[in-house]
Amino acid sequence: MAASIIFFGFLALSFSFALASDPSPLQDFCVAGGDGNVLVNGLACKDPKSVQASDFSFSGLHMLGNTSNAVGSRVTAVNVAQIPGLNTLGISFARIDYAPAGINPPHTHPRASEILTVLEGSLEVGFVTSNPENRLITKVLQKGDVFVFPINLVHFQRNVGTSNAVALAALSSQNPGVITIANAVFGSNPDIPSDILAKAFQLHKNVVNSLQSKF
Repeated sequence: MAASIIFFGFLALSFSFALASDPSPLQDFCVAGGDGNVLVNGLACKDPKSVQASDFSFSGLHMLGNTSNAVGSRVTAVNVAQIPGLNTLGISFARIDYAPAGINPPHTHPRASEILTVLEGSLEVGFVTSNPENRLITKVLQKGDVFVFPINLVHFQRNVGTSNAVALAALSSQNPGVITIANAVFGSNPDIPSDILAKAFQLHKNVVNSLQSKF
């Protein structure tokens, strides 16, 4: 009997951790902007009496993102930095614009899973499972299709249509973070020693130096 209780207790705890993202709030809201000096998992709260509707809103997701850049895409993030009222709520949002053949390059969100909906165009999307399989799971999405990227796995999107594409992404953190793989590896500050990268990627050191110069 005791063993059964322990098992079910462990199972309940496992489910609670599996379903968790950001910690659940203990009040109606905690609008970011307080002047507290203590570092917390989130941001210090404003006095609730000073909270306004503007703390919970954002305008501009109807506007086209400027995709005139090297990767041909633009992410317009809507997280706690744009909406202070998201603090402690465990959610955020983004609009992603893609030029023809534009990509949202391989990246991870260290604190969030992502669910992406295609509003316009056709997108090839995918993510890679963890070691040792490193299996690529990929699919071409059309307008209205939805795809999920599990937390912290490397993923990407590419516009495979002939016109601009637009997607909306919801993420399970007020501040999901983003680590773009190429930028992190070849554009770290200071640089990762080029001989380490040459050995890791099986490249000539000159190629590594060239890649680092681009980031």
